[in-house]
Amino acid sequence: MSLIDRIGQQRLDKLKNMRERGIDPYPPRCVRTHTSAQAVAALEKQEKEGAAPAEASVTGRITALRDIGKLAFINLTDGAGRIQLFINKVKLQPEPLQLLKDFDIGDFVGATGMLIRTRTGEPSVDVKELVMLSKSLQPLPEKWHGLQDTELRYRQRYVDLISNPGVKDIFRKRSLVISSMRRYLDGHGFLEVETPILQPSAGGALARPFITHHNALDCNFYLRIALELHLKRLLVGGFDRVYEIGRVFRNEGIDTSHNPEFTLMECYQAYADYNDVMNLVEEMVSGIVKEVAGDYIIPYGEDTLDFTPPWRRLDLRQAVKDGCGIDYEDYSDTASLAAEMKRRDMVFDPSRDRGRLIDHLLSEFVEPTLKNPTFLVNYPIDMSPLAKNKPGDARTVERFEVYAGCTEIANAFSELNDPVEQERRFAGQLQSKADVCIVRTEETEVMDEDFITALEYGMPPTGGLGIGIDRIVMLVTNQQSIREVILFPALKEKE
Repeated sequence: MSLIDRIGQQRLDKLKNMRERGIDPYPPRCVRTHTSAQAVAALEKQEKEGAAPAEASVTGRITALRDIGKLAFINLTDGAGRIQLFINKVKLQPEPLQLLKDFDIGDFVGATGMLIRTRTGEPSVDVKELVMLSKSLQPLPEKWHGLQDTELRYRQRYVDLISNPGVKDIFRKRSLVISSMRRYLDGHGFLEVETPILQPSAGGALARPFITHHNALDCNFYLRIALELHLKRLLVGGFDRVYEIGRVFRNEGIDTSHNPEFTLMECYQAYADYNDVMNLVEEMVSGIVKEVAGDYIIPYGEDTLDFTPPWRRLDLRQAVKDGCGIDYEDYSDTASLAAEMKRRDMVFDPSRDRGRLIDHLLSEFVEPTLKNPTFLVNYPIDMSPLAKNKPGDARTVERFEVYAGCTEIANAFSELNDPVEQERRFAGQLQSKADVCIVRTEETEVMDEDFITALEYGMPPTGGLGIGIDRIVMLVTNQQSIREVILFPALKEKE
């Protein structure tokens, strides 16, 4: 029998012994008058005012246990922090004394007693009553090193949170990022809404969807790949400013910046264009960084990132030309651009259309240089079927992306609201994909007939924005992998 098995058996034996003594190791309720932080604060107030010791009932998980003869010391950890239990065995009744012998690291317990400070200065509860709240049957990872195996950390995030306190801080900051973003948008007149996750067609982005089947309706649905098309329907319906924070799903690869499901914020503002949205992004994101991280300048890997406004703004065409020497406007179709890239010995997927080839040049030669927050503006129409043209330029649209830490964090347009032009672009994209033999269920913008119908009722001039929440959290918590900021990232099932 392995050490882990022996420890597990010892805990099962203690569980059995408690039940034989009539003790429920998993009682349905408990009494708690103070969290650990509240107990420490009450003790400090008591000492400051010179008041008599107050009684407190605290609860939490045992994270350390020292038994030294007549005394025992337990570190009790809850969601607010930690407090020590001071146990003088001479003062305990027989049952609590026996129960103390059944305790193991990892158990949830409750204790009642006076708030005191020990001779070493440790805030403590001088225990007179003990209760078992939940018996842990699995040993926690070794104290000093915690849970180190990366895949096991993601697969058993609950143990990761117990063993590695810094992980909890990441997810507290994640919550702060979302609440800060929500406060900003609410404060600027945006209405939070909810749109369908299951959709009859997957549109609003170039991505491969997940497909599922609805039995009652006997038809296939797609898990949404974006929030865009339903939100813009709401502007047609008369709302001026709407947003949604929600999960989207893309059946694509997994790497340090991509997970098959991720959290996206999309917002749409009537009577605005991409310049207005640029100002919104700069103000909102810099404010979030300052609120959550405490400064505009934050560490990220071996670098520091400066989110102090204003941010740099670069023209995409010029940035690509500076990065690799190719002016993509000199190559008006897929074949000519691919030939030039091949002539320069670039490695790329020859099945890609012109827009995806330009995106490849952006990813390879521009993105790695964009450390501090930067707006890349004015994209070719091939890359942006939902964006409005720049006045007088049939080949360029009013679109920008925001990069920070060499990663895209936001994407925005002056939204196309011409239904005839929108239908023409959808049709042209589908034909382009067919010409290069890409299956329609792969990365393609589908023809959403109902969205075209909605536009035919009229949508005001609109600025739209999408921000990857997970990537913002990566930046403010200094994490280089998206899996570190998603509580339960996608993993292959264990055999």
